[in-house]
Amino acid sequence: MVLDKQGYDELVMYLTQNLALFEKPGEIKPGAPKVMELIEDVIAEHVIKICEQHSELTTEQRSMIVREVDGIVYDLQEVLSSVVDQQVTVEQREFIEEFAGLVKNLFDSAV
Repeated sequence: MVLDKQGYDELVMYLTQNLALFEKPGEIKPGAPKVMELIEDVIAEHVIKICEQHSELTTEQRSMIVREVDGIVYDLQEVLSSVVDQQVTVEQREFIEEFAGLVKNLFDSAV
């Protein structure tokens, strides 16, 4: 659906261009989640929005979206493996939320 499209390749390039955000210290707000927890939560919220906004999706299509999103989360986990257990900084949170929105846009365009 999206993993084999140019848009996903561009999204991965965008991630690699912003890896420096995950390599430097930054402000951590009290109670901030770990990087991977935030990624999973924010992307899950967007998957729910996709399914709510596209009520015409079949169960098979919804399952395909979930499988592809799992692949995206796996890719993120691999790329960010050295920081997934660290608390997220303010800058990282902003990037993760933006990235998840871009993932949602890819799926919205594909549907």
